[in-house]
Amino acid sequence: MAHVTRGQLDRLLEQALMADDHESLARRLEELAEAYVSGDLSRAAILVLAAEEWRQAGRPARALHCFQRAADDGGDAGADPRAGIADTLFELGRPDEAWQVIEAIESGGDVSPATVLTVAETLAAYGDPLRAHAWATRGVADAAPGSAEHAALLRVRYRIRVDLGLPEDELDALLDAAR
Repeated sequence: MAHVTRGQLDRLLEQALMADDHESLARRLEELAEAYVSGDLSRAAILVLAAEEWRQAGRPARALHCFQRAADDGGDAGADPRAGIADTLFELGRPDEAWQVIEAIESGGDVSPATVLTVAETLAAYGDPLRAHAWATRGVADAAPGSAEHAALLRVRYRIRVDLGLPEDELDALLDAAR
C-alpha cells in the first residue's frame, strides 16, 4: 500500500528523463497505481502518466490499457482519460472506435478545458482540422482567461486557423495578450 506524493512522482519523472527510459518509468507508475492508497494525485492521474510514458516508449496498446484503467477508476486525472483513449485509438489505426469515444465525451456534457485541448490536438493531428477548430474555439470560451489552459487553447486554435488558411479573428488577438 502506498501514499503517493507529487514529490515522489517528480523524482521518478526526472530520473526517467535523465535515463531516457520511458518503459521503466511506465512500469514503475503502474506499480504505484497498483499499490495506491492515497496521495497528492489520484490513481487515475498516475495511470494517465503511465499511459503517456507507454506511448513515449512506443507501446500504444499498453498505453491504451492504462488510459482505460484510468477512465474506469474515475478519479480526477486533469483531462478526461477518454481523450487519451481516443488519441491512442487513432494511433493504433482504429479511427471508428476513436470517433465513438470522442462522441461519448462530447455528449457527456461538461467537458474540461484540458479535455477539450487534448481532443482538439488529436483531431488536428489526425486530419480533421475543422472539428479541431470547433473544439478549440469551444475550449477558449470555457477556459478561465489568463489560465495556462486558456493560453494553450488559444495557441492550438491559432495554429489550426493558420493551417486552414483562415484570417485572424478577435480570439486570435487574445493570443498576443496571453503572451
